[in-house]
Amino acid sequence: MNWLDKTLNFVAPGIAAKREASRLDVARHEAAQAVINSYKESFGGKGYGRHGASRTKSSMVMWQTPVGDADADIHENINELRARARDLHMGSDVVAAAHKGLRTNIVGTGLRLNPAFDSKFLKLSDQESEDLRASIHREWALWAETSKCDAAGLNDFYELQALAFLSTLMSGDVFALLPMLPRDHAVYDLRINLVEADRCDTPFNVQLDDLDRVQSGVEVDADGMVVAYYFSNRHPGSSRFDLTSEREWVRVEKYGKQTGRLNVIHLFEAERPGQRRGIPIIAPIIESLKLLNQYTEAELMAAVITSMYTVFVKTPGDDGQDPYGMNEPETDNQYQEPIPGTGGDNIKMGRGAIVYLDPGEDVQFADPSRPNPNYEAFVRALLKQIAAALELPYEILTKQFTSSYSASRGALLEAWKMYRMRRSWLAKTLCQPIYEEWFVEAVTKGRINAPGIFDDPAIFAAYTRAEWHGPSQGLLDPTKEVGAAVTRIENNLSTATKETVELNGGSWEQNIQQRAYEKARLKELGLTEGAAPVPVMPSEPSDEGDEDNDDEEGGEEKDGEEAQT
Repeated sequence: MNWLDKTLNFVAPGIAAKREASRLDVARHEAAQAVINSYKESFGGKGYGRHGASRTKSSMVMWQTPVGDADADIHENINELRARARDLHMGSDVVAAAHKGLRTNIVGTGLRLNPAFDSKFLKLSDQESEDLRASIHREWALWAETSKCDAAGLNDFYELQALAFLSTLMSGDVFALLPMLPRDHAVYDLRINLVEADRCDTPFNVQLDDLDRVQSGVEVDADGMVVAYYFSNRHPGSSRFDLTSEREWVRVEKYGKQTGRLNVIHLFEAERPGQRRGIPIIAPIIESLKLLNQYTEAELMAAVITSMYTVFVKTPGDDGQDPYGMNEPETDNQYQEPIPGTGGDNIKMGRGAIVYLDPGEDVQFADPSRPNPNYEAFVRALLKQIAAALELPYEILTKQFTSSYSASRGALLEAWKMYRMRRSWLAKTLCQPIYEEWFVEAVTKGRINAPGIFDDPAIFAAYTRAEWHGPSQGLLDPTKEVGAAVTRIENNLSTATKETVELNGGSWEQNIQQRAYEKARLKELGLTEGAAPVPVMPSEPSDEGDEDNDDEEGGEEKDGEEAQT
């Protein structure tokens, strides 16, 4: 035995003993930890610590979520959320239907202005109120119903509403700048310039001292109030500019320092206190929507492949003969097209295709079993979850009203709770501020008479108070719903103006003027509205006995007529 063997015999027992002791220590530690965990699970947790905040349950132990404020959770991920939301809008039929359905039902042809100035507070007579209302309608139509209100000169005010709302759904927020841009043949100088969310971003050269106050292009003061926005001269994903040139930013104050005029409208729906930027409406369900889109594409492709009818022809070994007579004698000037699918990797399926294989080749298929009988039920269940996340009934999202009248009406009423909330938000955030800025210009230019409007904020608010009505929810049963509208008006629960807009999107003021003309015209022509009443002929007298017989016969005849009816 050499010296190495002697050394190993001396040291090995000690090493083995240490290893065994270490293994026992680890086992004892694991057993003790299991007891502690079991104790914590049964008795140690308090309140939510035993449920949603548990750190020991097997379903929760790997769920470690960092805590962040609104800025940290949103600003670090907003660019990716926007890109994916827009991609789904362009490529997913479900997302496009959801976005456009919300746009159509909430905005539709646009929220219409109904001046609701406080005549009593302003001490206006009936004639003065009527003149002011007519003047506002006339001047507002001159500006809002033409593309001159758009800085780009493309859309009128109502189309801009729909564009701004749709952009908010896709990108999370949108900005409306209100510059004064004089142009030829334009009465008013106020313009609306919609700016997509990506162009509002933090400049590269922001000072470190201001970094906390400027997040995602939004600047706040020491009190947390938004004071300015930073807009770049081009979209970060635009291909129309030289990408090697540096982007330039412009700081735009939210309110003018001297006049207090509103310069920027930031349209987004806040979900958390201190939130500066919005998120796409489909942000919580982006993963589900993407997987649903992939699953639908896979099922569609499998169904297409299954529907292919292809004949594969196996040729015998090459014996120098052409069993199909496909080959013609070659000439020097003759060009021969290759036979599709013959040889190599050219095997392809098609509708009614005939593919020739080389000798010894074979084709095997996996049975896709399509169409999948469980596809519709699975997609329906998933769409119900997606609809719930969008605050929409399943019937509204998929446009399938296959239930009873009561169920369909219940779904519509549930959807319209959300529609009215978002419509009110859009009116307060976008329409009303723009209307106030337009009203100031109209008064300044002398096109609307509003004495004392700049003397007191209360007087200004009284003059510019307005209601904004959108399209109706549609009529499942016109007779019942029109009757309900009339009842609300008669009991002072609503107004004729509001009911007219919500029933058919019309104008009550224009309706009564047109009706007055129509009635006067009918009277002038000696006509009446509707069909003339059928005269009732008096019955001839008869004997008493005959009356009894007639009553019996008439009763039987009446019953027969009712049965026929």
